[in-house]
Amino acid sequence: MTSETRCLEPGAVAVPGYLADTYWWAYVHPGAVRLFERQWLVNLILWGNFGRLRDAALDALGDCSQGRTLQVACVYGDLTRRLLEKHSPGGRLDVVDVLPVQLDNLARKLPRDAPVELVHGDSTSLPSSSASYDRALLFFLLHEQPEAARRATLAEALRVVKPGGRIVIVDYHRPHGLNPLYAPMAGVLSALEPFALDLWRHEVAEWLPRAPAGLSKHTSFGGLYQRIAITV
Repeated sequence: MTSETRCLEPGAVAVPGYLADTYWWAYVHPGAVRLFERQWLVNLILWGNFGRLRDAALDALGDCSQGRTLQVACVYGDLTRRLLEKHSPGGRLDVVDVLPVQLDNLARKLPRDAPVELVHGDSTSLPSSSASYDRALLFFLLHEQPEAARRATLAEALRVVKPGGRIVIVDYHRPHGLNPLYAPMAGVLSALEPFALDLWRHEVAEWLPRAPAGLSKHTSFGGLYQRIAITV
């Protein structure tokens, strides 16, 4: 399958207030894109774990060479390019993001003939039909959302993935008490990412609108990160 990478017209999709107010410095301002779109910097922010977390997420998605995959929100670094490689020769990849600046940045990172559709839309109200995807990936998205938006994003992911399909979530997790990064990360997240500590206090399953057919969770790096695979 080959097609041109394209962005749908922005239309009336508004930037959520929490994103504009809290994360303007990381995602919204064009200067943020110029600053953070560095593979080494993304890896540094994740304490050298970006590659391991990326590869674990891609492995958890399973075979992507057929069917449709949805990546919910753009990601700095090479995650989408690596995900695209898993879709050869027959799979289809869509990436949805509420920020046109992020979609434009991703388009510049991908081959011009990449079989990807870049969609301007909000994760809390996805512009996709129900049961239209075989799998979905949420990579370090939930910690950036307040609870209401997080619940809506998870509900939408469950809605658009087919029964028997898979949702993979990678995000922060409460580290073990003896993890030397426990106190530093608590301080950093409290100061810069005020919704992130919700993932230290609660299980992601608590925000699902219904019990899925299956759910497995793995933690890594002293409990600081979690990978969840949900069978719809």
